[in-house]
Amino acid sequence: MPTKFTGGCACGAIRYEIAGEPMLAAHCRCRDCQRATGTGHSSFMLFADSALRMTGKPKYRDCKALSGNTVSRGFCPDCGSPLIARSSGYPGTITVAPGSLDDPSRFNPQMVLFAASGQPWDHHDPALPSFATSPPADKTGGG
Repeated sequence: MPTKFTGGCACGAIRYEIAGEPMLAAHCRCRDCQRATGTGHSSFMLFADSALRMTGKPKYRDCKALSGNTVSRGFCPDCGSPLIARSSGYPGTITVAPGSLDDPSRFNPQMVLFAASGQPWDHHDPALPSFATSPPADKTGGG
């Protein structure tokens, strides 16, 4: 039986279910993620878009990533909880904010991206592989 991840926003207006394991789980310390979260990094889990089932409708904000790709961040229009994101650089995938999971302890980060943009007060597990910018495609499963 496939693994399921469930979660949603703080007010309950949006709920989701994802069937399967994440392709990647990471922290990103780029400035856009810092601004989007109001913290020193964002954390995310990458899944196949086809695995996502959602009730409720997020509002999206588009921005240009350092890579030149367009990132669309989805959040609850009622409570503002960050939930999901898509990138034009990874078609057919979606990222989920682990803090929105019903059981956030299931998040198991594998690496730190854009470590060069990190703030000195934002610390991560030094055992995690860190990349100054994006990791090579063979590390992310991307192309």
